[in-house]
Amino acid sequence: MPKKSPSLKVLVVDDEPLMRWSVAETLTDCGYEVIETGDGRGAKTAVGAASASHEFDVVLLDFRLPDSTDLSLLASIRKMSPHAQVILMTAFGTPEVVRGALDLGAFRVVSKPFEMDAVAELVAQAYAARITH
Repeated sequence: MPKKSPSLKVLVVDDEPLMRWSVAETLTDCGYEVIETGDGRGAKTAVGAASASHEFDVVLLDFRLPDSTDLSLLASIRKMSPHAQVILMTAFGTPEVVRGALDLGAFRVVSKPFEMDAVAELVAQAYAARITH
């Protein structure tokens, strides 16, 4: 588990309630402030609302959502919050998806399923990369 960092603000976007809850609980246990949503519309709303006060440091974004099945949501989030590190989570990580996500500025693409401790460490790495830029 990464060291606690209470100032870290994370958005978890996943349409699977158990996955979203598991990731959020793991990151909350790390001391992070976690906001959850289950679709692209909620993600855009959360990112738009947060950027006015304190934007998200890291966004964990599921690739396939009920209202988003391509990389356009990733592109929108990067445009709305260019300093946020986005980690794309997917069970559909074809080379084209991975390349496209990285080209759009994703920090990493992680394949589902994954170990919760590994994703917590990846969030810490993404945050460390964000504050050094």
